[in-house]
Amino acid sequence: MTGVSICHIVHLVVHDREERLNRLFSVLSDPTRRAILMRLADQRALSVSEIAEPFDIKLPAVMKHLDVLDDAGLIRRSKTGRTVTVNIAAGSLRPARDWLERREQFWAARLDRLVDYAEAKERAAKAKRR
Repeated sequence: MTGVSICHIVHLVVHDREERLNRLFSVLSDPTRRAILMRLADQRALSVSEIAEPFDIKLPAVMKHLDVLDDAGLIRRSKTGRTVTVNIAAGSLRPARDWLERREQFWAARLDRLVDYAEAKERAAKAKRR
């Protein structure tokens, strides 16, 4: 390879993953978008009108939320005649889930050690009182 180091390529790949993950969590930070995803998870596929129905916002606002979800790769839209159907994109939440699982493993191990430490301190205090 000329002019590009392996370290630079790795940096670009890692940076791209971080940017996509930041974007994903940013998109999920909105309660309306989370509610849309929850409805799609329960119903599999819904028309745009069905998605908009329970929300106290106008259809253009729902469409903007769908655009954001689509741009983030979280949903897929298909059109049959005049009806646009929306469903969750398979595996689209996997990067967020994987990131959260890694953090859970990190904290679970540390919390287990903290519990062990606290229990040992408690046993030592009880033994002193006897």
